[in-house]
Amino acid sequence: QVQLVESGGGLVQAGGSLRLSCAASGLTFSSYLMGWFRQAPGKEREFVAGISWSGGSTYYADSVKGRFTISRDNAKNTVYLQMNSLKPEDTAVYYCAAKSELRVGVRNPHEYDYWGQGTQVTVSS
Repeated sequence: QVQLVESGGGLVQAGGSLRLSCAASGLTFSSYLMGWFRQAPGKEREFVAGISWSGGSTYYADSVKGRFTISRDNAKNTVYLQMNSLKPEDTAVYYCAAKSELRVGVRNPHEYDYWGQGTQVTVSS
């Protein structure tokens, strides 16, 4: 079965950095659009970043553009999210998601096929 396992979350001070990883198994990883989402307490899950199957195209939420970078290694079946200049408002549970899709730009979480269990990111002020 398909599994997405996130890691790399933790507690960091404002201005700091974290790198999240998401290891995928049970699917042809290089055929999937991958995305990162986050959900803060009492809020809806929101799109953070996405990357095409090849890694050639990336797209971001305005709130993280210029601070976060999504990348993937298809040889390792892994997608990453490098988060720099973290702010307290970035505090949330971060999820990776996969969608069998060739087009890019998918931001609606309901369109994704598979999800990880999430990893907590807490940014202190």
